[in-house]
Amino acid sequence: MTARTDPDLDTISTAIARVLAGSLQVLAFPSASHVYNPLIYMWSAHREYLQRYSGRRGRILLVGMNPGPWGMAQTGVPFGAVPMARNWLKIEKPLGGPLPDQHEKYPIVGFACHRSEGSGDRFWGWARQRFNSPDRFFQDIFVWNYCPLLFLRNDRNLVPEQLHKAEREPLFGICDAALGAVIHAIRPRAVVGIGRFAHGRARVITGDDVPTAYLLHPSPANPLANRDWANIADETLAPWL
Repeated sequence: MTARTDPDLDTISTAIARVLAGSLQVLAFPSASHVYNPLIYMWSAHREYLQRYSGRRGRILLVGMNPGPWGMAQTGVPFGAVPMARNWLKIEKPLGGPLPDQHEKYPIVGFACHRSEGSGDRFWGWARQRFNSPDRFFQDIFVWNYCPLLFLRNDRNLVPEQLHKAEREPLFGICDAALGAVIHAIRPRAVVGIGRFAHGRARVITGDDVPTAYLLHPSPANPLANRDWANIADETLAPWL
């Protein structure tokens, strides 16, 4: 099954991301010591990703949770480990501004980052092996991160579920609306949440309107993912490819 190209869809997805980025800037997160919004300081790279790869309807929509500190937080690309974003997706843009207050252990250096993002290496490595080229991958799949913010506390990554309820509710409201708008725009054949959190949000938003599925998160911290994540991804997506 090949998705239908729509020349206006990249403009729509870019507008959704722009509104999402701005809406989140007004929220406060006392639970976190530092909050990074790469849709602000790496907007040029994220816009390039959307304009190049979001212009098809009827694909599988893969939904991630939020940025990793050495992936999207640096490159603005979902699961965007620097080597994969630069060498396979062919995206590389300079840092923009303004930059947020930075944690000393998690500096924002953009594409100059030399740290490995294990989830991104595994995810895009699978995509490269399975589909060979980005054009072939994006014919059938599009990737969107539910929440574009990275939260840090006590020298570690803080996932959105760990925020206080008063912080989660407005965050989820904004991110739910953005994901809902993306789903309405691209009309996916299925929505697949990468990890339990993303799958849960996808099910809330889609209801019974679109098939949903759960895909094991590719994090190296997950022992199950370290066994054969590529095969798990193939089997999960097989009904819609």
